Amino acid sequence: MVGTLVNAMTVDLEDYFQVSAFEPHISRNQWDSLPARIQGNTDRALLLFAEHGISATFFALGWVAERYPGLIRRIVSEGHELASHGYSHRRVGSQAPGEFRQDVMRTKQMLEDIGGCPVRGYRAASFSIGADTLWALDILREAGYQYSSSVYPVSHDHYGMPDASRFRFRHPPDGLLEIPITTARVLGRNLPIGGGGYFRLYPYRFYRWALRRVNVAERQSGIFYFHPWELDPDQPRPSGIGLKTRFRHYLNLQRMEARIRRLLTDFEWGRMDQVFLGHDSVTPN
Repeated sequence: MVGTLVNAMTVDLEDYFQVSAFEPHISRNQWDSLPARIQGNTDRALLLFAEHGISATFFALGWVAERYPGLIRRIVSEGHELASHGYSHRRVGSQAPGEFRQDVMRTKQMLEDIGGCPVRGYRAASFSIGADTLWALDILREAGYQYSSSVYPVSHDHYGMPDASRFRFRHPPDGLLEIPITTARVLGRNLPIGGGGYFRLYPYRFYRWALRRVNVAERQSGIFYFHPWELDPDQPRPSGIGLKTRFRHYLNLQRMEARIRRLLTDFEWGRMDQVFLGHDSVTPN
């Protein structure tokens, strides 16, 4: 195994048609009419984890949990952490504070009722907690969450808070624990190495080097995330999707499972709550 620290393995439990980049082309009213692939693809992720003896954190949409409660119960029964991804993948900035409060409270209660376990963590759709939406962390704390993993300290056209702490912090200093998505500091810039499309874009050797640097040189645990649809190169391809979005979504899907297998072998992995909630000290904001 590379390094000595345990990193957090996470899955954003959403189907291929629910990604934010598809919003201009697929309305939420269409979701129930589209061919769902979430169960089969999640089965593949669970099998990968079982083969490597790894427990992960699943940030589940309430929409998915409501329709596939058996899948949620299976995730919990196999020893994984159940956390919230909101109900219907709405970005935080698209909601008024009152709407956001209702969404995160509703989803937390739904997941706990279905999963039969406490839900401690939250991840915003498209990492949409940034400088203008830090108020969401206060609401999450009021709603009973113990941590968020919703800030990505990078510059990106859809999300990002490049000036945020790269490692866990509380906002305000006595507020909710935020655990940002992992970045590598290279030549004065934060490079996104948390997973997803960047993991499919970068050469695996580079990703392995970058995460090892976070573990060994900076003595910090990292976070990796992926979506079940990233294990599915044969998924339906909606029409009308722009070239840039198409490139990001479908790039190297056929290689993803093999790369994840390497990742699970090369590093130590655990659940978010096990990796991060045991720490008493955090980086100040």
